[in-house]
Amino acid sequence: MKTMLTTVSELFDVVQLDPRQPPASAISRAERRPGLITIWIERSRFRDELARMATDMPELIDDIGLTMEQARAEIAKPFWRR
Repeated sequence: MKTMLTTVSELFDVVQLDPRQPPASAISRAERRPGLITIWIERSRFRDELARMATDMPELIDDIGLTMEQARAEIAKPFWRR
């Protein structure tokens, strides 16, 4: 006859889980992959920095492999567009 587990600590001992660590299914979606808002924020920051670079140090635009026209086109895009 099987014995019944009577405490939570016995359960964790049997299953070998660390009660301080959440199970993999409990990891939030934001921790697994970037969400839409995170992507939008990254795009916005990139375009802001590109605009700053285009005005303050235009020679760096060529260094990153873009023409000034390509940089202006990227800067003009709204944050939700790729």
